[in-house]
Amino acid sequence: MTPRNPSSDVETPARVAALDPQGQALVRRLLAVAVRGLPLMYLPGADEFAFTRAGSERHLELRGTSYRYAAIVALGAHFLPEAEQRAVLGGHTADAFTDLLVRRLPETTNLGDAALVAWAAAQAGRPGLDEALRRAGELDDAQPRQYVVETSWLVSALATARGAADVEQRLARARGRLLGSRQGAGPLFPHGTDRGMLPWYRSHVGCFADQVYPIQALARLHASGDDPEALAAARACAERITSLQGAEGEFWWHYDARTGGLVEEFPVYSVHQHAMAPTALLDLAEVSGDDVLPSVRRGLSWLERPGAEPMIADELGMVWRKVYRGDPKKLARAINGVSTRLAPGVRPVRRPAHPTAVDRECRPYEFGWLLFAWLGAVRPGGAR
Repeated sequence: MTPRNPSSDVETPARVAALDPQGQALVRRLLAVAVRGLPLMYLPGADEFAFTRAGSERHLELRGTSYRYAAIVALGAHFLPEAEQRAVLGGHTADAFTDLLVRRLPETTNLGDAALVAWAAAQAGRPGLDEALRRAGELDDAQPRQYVVETSWLVSALATARGAADVEQRLARARGRLLGSRQGAGPLFPHGTDRGMLPWYRSHVGCFADQVYPIQALARLHASGDDPEALAAARACAERITSLQGAEGEFWWHYDARTGGLVEEFPVYSVHQHAMAPTALLDLAEVSGDDVLPSVRRGLSWLERPGAEPMIADELGMVWRKVYRGDPKKLARAINGVSTRLAPGVRPVRRPAHPTAVDRECRPYEFGWLLFAWLGAVRPGGAR
C-alpha cells in the first residue's frame, strides 16, 4: 500500500514503526524535510535537479545539474503519494519523470547513471525498461573495468528487472565482477572492481559507498532468485561496517579492503547516517532476518548529538551535508591512505578527535535515498 504523508502519524511505514518513539519522530521529521527540500532543488525550466544547494543559512544557491541525482530521486519519489510526487518533481508523477529520464539516456556515457535509470524503470514497470537496459548494457560493454558503486547499481537494476526482461547473462557477469572485487578473504569492498584502476597507494581503499551499495545489491540479488553466496557476502560486509561504528553512531568514511580495518574516519556524512546505511541494512534485514535496527538507530542518533551544532534545518528544507576536519588539502586523508597501504592495520590519524567544521550543503540524492530507505521495499508488497 502506498504510504500517505510521511510526516503524518497515519499509516506509518513498517520500517519507521519498528523504531522506538524517538526514532520514529526523527525519521518522520527527516521525511518531511525531504519533501520540503526537494522542490527547492528542482530546476523547472530544464526539468532537472541541481547538483547541490549550498551556501550559508542566509543565502543558499543552486549549483550545477545532475542526471544521476535525478534518477535517485525518482527511485525514492516512487513511494510517495501522487500529490507529493508532483510537488517534488516539478509537476510530474514519478512514472512520468522516470520516462523523461529514459528519453535522456542517449546523452549519458556513465554506466552508473544508466543503471540507476534502468533500476527506476524496472521498479515502476515502465515501458522504457528495455531501452534503459539496452543503454546500460552498451556502457557496460564499453568499459570492462568498472567501479564498485556503478557495478552495484547495475546488479540492483538487473535483479529488479528479473521477470520483466531477459537479464540473466548480464546479471551473472556483473555479479561475478562485484563479488570478485574483494581482496583476499576480507569482507569489505575496494573502490574499483580491478586493482589496476587506481594508484597503488589508493588501490586498497574503499569508501562507505563502496560498502553499502554492494550490501544492498547482493541482498536484492538474493531476494530476486535465491543466492546464498551473495547473501553471505552482504552479511559479512554489513557486520564489519556496523562493528566499526563510532561511539556516537558514526559510519566512517574510508576502509582497508584487505584487512577490514579503518583508513580514515572523517568526514562523517549525514546521508550515510539517515539514508545510505538504512537503505542497505534494512534491505538486507528484509531478506536475511538479521536485526540491524540497533546499528541503524545509533546512526540516526548522530544527527541529534547533545551539544553539537544541529544538522537538520527544517525551515530551510536542508540536512547539512557533513562534519569534517577542515585540514588543508585533506592532509590527514592522504597520510592515512599511504600509511595503511605501507603498514596494513596501522591506526588512522585521529586529530582533531571531534571535528566541528560543518558543510552547509545538501544534494538531491541524499533525500532520494532517504525516501527510498524508509518508504520502499525489496519485494513488491514487502514490509516497510
